[in-house]
Amino acid sequence: MSVFTPHSHDSLDKTDSALESSSRGMRVLVISFAALMVTACVQAVIVAFSGSVALLGDTLHNFADALTAIPLAIAFSVGRRAATRRFTYGYGRAEDLAGIIIVLLIAASAGLAGYEAVKRLINPENVQALALVAAAGVIGFLGNEAVARYRIKVGREIGSAALVADGLHARTDGFTSLAVLLGAGGAALGYPIADPIVGLLITAAILFVLRDAAREIYHRLMDAVDPALVEQAEQILTAVPGIARVGSVRLRWIGHALHAEVEIAVRHDLSLVEAHAVAVEAEHRLIHDLPRLRAATVHADPDGPTGTDHHAVLLTHRPAQ
Repeated sequence: MSVFTPHSHDSLDKTDSALESSSRGMRVLVISFAALMVTACVQAVIVAFSGSVALLGDTLHNFADALTAIPLAIAFSVGRRAATRRFTYGYGRAEDLAGIIIVLLIAASAGLAGYEAVKRLINPENVQALALVAAAGVIGFLGNEAVARYRIKVGREIGSAALVADGLHARTDGFTSLAVLLGAGGAALGYPIADPIVGLLITAAILFVLRDAAREIYHRLMDAVDPALVEQAEQILTAVPGIARVGSVRLRWIGHALHAEVEIAVRHDLSLVEAHAVAVEAEHRLIHDLPRLRAATVHADPDGPTGTDHHAVLLTHRPAQ
């Protein structure tokens, strides 16, 4: 099923779809920012009463996770701008820049949480209000898991790697919040060292998230795509009447939209008009059958014996600005 509805070949429909994707992304960011800020503020109050370094690490990470909404919101806003003669592909890459900032924020929260945990190991202190600490851990888990599900779901639907990375970040925050319960439990049993140890475990979990998020953003910066998408594009082209052979297929993400450049071979005995019609049909099917593909360039060459009259058709479709 096509992601563009109603099923149309009009470029304005694709532009509207792109704007709707950005609008959905902005909506997710506003809601998740509010939810995580409330969660982090509640935890911060309990940190002040309890002195739990494990909860402090979790709170810092929740604040960092909430703040990642700011660069993403800026990126979604910038990405709506029309292409210019300097930025001919538009401003979709702003999302990748936001992804880099998110990775840096995750790294900073990991460093601060680790520092506080090590400091508490060197200078142990008793944790107070253990019941409140445990409750804060549960609150942190519920808040983060709700935000994670929302971000990942919408991020995958609109094709935003930065939003998915942010969702994965929030999901791990939820599990680190549960780890706070272990620290509180250990302290309740007379082992105050359990609190900073859990703080170190939380730091390790953040580092795993950092690795996954950095890899996701690196793939986008290097124009990596899922090989299954390339295979799907080849299958779509192979099914187009008049295409004798499918050549190279290149896909790249720009923001949360795919762009394609493909080469096809058509029968050598077709006229230029007929070859153009095949290229139009190929472009049409790609745009409508390949998820999140917004623009396609189709290059058609003759396929047949040498010595015949050769012709080439270059067809490019881009959304109206």
